[in-house]
Amino acid sequence: MSPASFPDFVKKNYEIREWKHASAILEKDFTDEWTDILDVLTKFRLRKSWLVVGGGGKSKISSAIDKALYAKNWKEKSFFTSISIDEERHDTPTHKIDCYKNRIALEIEWNNKDPFFDRDLNNFRLLFDLRAISVGVIVTRSDELQDIFDNLGRGKSFGSSTTHMSKLIPRIEGGGGGGCPILVIGITTKLYKED
Repeated sequence: MSPASFPDFVKKNYEIREWKHASAILEKDFTDEWTDILDVLTKFRLRKSWLVVGGGGKSKISSAIDKALYAKNWKEKSFFTSISIDEERHDTPTHKIDCYKNRIALEIEWNNKDPFFDRDLNNFRLLFDLRAISVGVIVTRSDELQDIFDNLGRGKSFGSSTTHMSKLIPRIEGGGGGGCPILVIGITTKLYKED
């Protein structure tokens, strides 16, 4: 990670990991998308009121990030892909990307079961190999947030088998994303606000 690539606020308040020069590619080749991501990260706060509500549907955290990016012309995106072998066509379905703009795919994995990371990384790998995306970004939670969840009485809802950094990093380091440049952003306790 190039420290110059991230504003001080983002460096101090998020856990950041990257593979295959993802931030350099974003900063140099996808300046508008990079600016959008950094702006959304800078304005985001993790609100207590979002954590104490029960499940069901998309979380307030995921919705807040989605909406902020959609306001900057990012879109939820499906790709219809297939492979032809000797004139025989084979559909290769991919999963819908949460936020997509100009070859940048961003997924928000807040409190899903951890196999969702496998789905996201496989999707990034395939779409990168098919030249549909240039960089994959995953926003998730830093492990350190577990203390806050426990203190709020929500520790079981945000358990060890749900999406967080220590469930994601080994998957990427094990090659789960293939050749796709990947940027991972972990929401930390420094962004927590009581409201």
